[in-house]
Amino acid sequence: MKCSLVMPGRNCVPRIHYQQQLAQLKDKLLAMAALAQQTMDCAMDGYLKSDMVLLHHVQENEAAINAAERSVDEMAYDLMAMEQPMAIDLRFLLAVIKINGDLERIGDQSVNIAERASELLQMPHAELSVDLHQMGELTEQMIRIALQSLLDGDAAMAKSVLALDNDLDQMNRQVHKAMIMAIEQHPEWTEQALNTIIISRNLERIGDHATNIAEDVIFWVHGADVRHQLSLATD
Repeated sequence: MKCSLVMPGRNCVPRIHYQQQLAQLKDKLLAMAALAQQTMDCAMDGYLKSDMVLLHHVQENEAAINAAERSVDEMAYDLMAMEQPMAIDLRFLLAVIKINGDLERIGDQSVNIAERASELLQMPHAELSVDLHQMGELTEQMIRIALQSLLDGDAAMAKSVLALDNDLDQMNRQVHKAMIMAIEQHPEWTEQALNTIIISRNLERIGDHATNIAEDVIFWVHGADVRHQLSLATD
């Protein structure tokens, strides 16, 4: 790092240490992200494969995700208090805190999926005309892209997540419609259909959190708040 101050030995070293702390915070957040993503993957694999072991693993991950959230938040708030960052560093810390919360909620939604899937495994099989595999794949894709944009600091990549959210919303509506029809035609499948609706809704909410992460990356990189906007003007 190049320093133009008169006394570089006194001023550059703390600055280098501060940048190292920011890098460590980003690593902590990415580790949290990997755990949340793994939990969501296990929830969907457990649901699609009717694998109770995977579903239990999701619930076991919840405590680790909560602990990771506390650790990231604590470090981010400490850096804000001690360093009083400005401009892009302040935006980064604010984005970290918000992204951290979204990752924790992705974990919560994944636990909800696992709980509903576990209930479905204990019910009589119902021939429901819906396949959540494609919806799960799209949700996982949104998370991967959002997290890669965070890793790379790539606002253009983050922006691509926003367009996918509309597709996920449409899939959720289609599942809801199909399950309502199934209940009307086969009232004995009501519980199975309602659990399927809730799983679909959890996936849609995870997609919303992935979208939030992408928006926060854009805010960090460009200082632009794109919430509730349909498009982002090119810089």
